[in-house]
Amino acid sequence: MAREDNRRGGRRDRDENPEFSDRLVAINRVSKTVKGGKRFGFAALVVVGDQKGRVGFGKGKAKEVPEAIRKATEQAKRQMIRVQLREGRTLHHDMEGRHGAGKVVMRTAPEGTGIIAGGPMRAVFEMLGIKDVVSKSLGSQNPYNMIRATMDGLRKESSPRSVAQRRGKKVADILPKRDEAPAAAPAEAEA
Repeated sequence: MAREDNRRGGRRDRDENPEFSDRLVAINRVSKTVKGGKRFGFAALVVVGDQKGRVGFGKGKAKEVPEAIRKATEQAKRQMIRVQLREGRTLHHDMEGRHGAGKVVMRTAPEGTGIIAGGPMRAVFEMLGIKDVVSKSLGSQNPYNMIRATMDGLRKESSPRSVAQRRGKKVADILPKRDEAPAAAPAEAEA
């Protein structure tokens, strides 16, 4: 059988896109009171990514939990975005994302920092393949708004290559010179 390496119990689509991994972020149970009692429904929030720079999220609603998760996973795969990563481990620059009352701040981090982020944001970064990032969620603690704000911030990210292409310059003209950066680092360490 296929190897199952997912954290939430091993559910994986074996027939299509095995390169994607998914993370269940939240399940919400809702009830409707009817004449004969209560009818329950479930809403699932799932983040899907290839851990190489593509990530998406989706939500699904159904009468049963597995069906809600399946719907959410399918929607997440349809709504994936590509994010350029620096050295394949962190963001190119600091950024903010907003959605409704939710606001998130994401900052680049040196190697070895790890993912410093709260629940829903951590799921997005892990599925994206980021290894070093510092982030903070301000405002809304609703997982839906936190993920949407995180995705909004990630859409704003631009790599030096895309900035150079837009300006009609070379990448070397845009990035700081290599000999300037190490000279500034020891001065910060002494302070």
